[in-house]
Amino acid sequence: MEAIYSIPFTVLECPKLKLKKPSWVRQPSAMTIFAFVLLSYFLVTGGIIYDVIVEPPSIGSTTDEKGNSRPVAFMPYRVNGQYIMEGLASSFLFTLGGLGFVILDQTNKPLMPRLNRILLMSVGFVAIVLSFFMCRVFMRMKLPGYLMA
Repeated sequence: MEAIYSIPFTVLECPKLKLKKPSWVRQPSAMTIFAFVLLSYFLVTGGIIYDVIVEPPSIGSTTDEKGNSRPVAFMPYRVNGQYIMEGLASSFLFTLGGLGFVILDQTNKPLMPRLNRILLMSVGFVAIVLSFFMCRVFMRMKLPGYLMA
C-alpha cells in the first residue's frame, strides 16, 4: 500500500518551507476546552438545530376553562415538537446531571481534604438526583400518563 502512495512523490517534490507558528497562537487551557464542550453540549441537547430549522415560538399559550389565555412552556402530547424554553430547560437539567458526574469525579483527587470530599460528593449526588427527577417531571408534563405505573 505504501508503494501506491509513494508513486506521486516520485514525480513531485515537496517544497522546503520553514514555517513558524505565530507568537500569539497559544494552546487553549483545559478549562477553555471544557467550557466550549459544555456549551456545545448545552446547545445541542437543547435542540438549537431544531429551533433554527423549524423556528418554533419561545413559549405557547392555552385557554383555560374560564376562557383566559395562559402561557405554557411545554408543548403537550408532541414528542417531536418543542418550544424554545422547553428545550433550554431540559438542556439545563441534562447539563446539571452531567456536571454532577464531573463533580463526583473530582472527589477522587488524592490530596482532597475530607470535608471538601464530603461536600463535593453531596453536591454531585444532589445535582444528579435533582436532574433525574426534574426530567421525569418534565416528561410527565410533556406526555401526561406516560410514566404512570
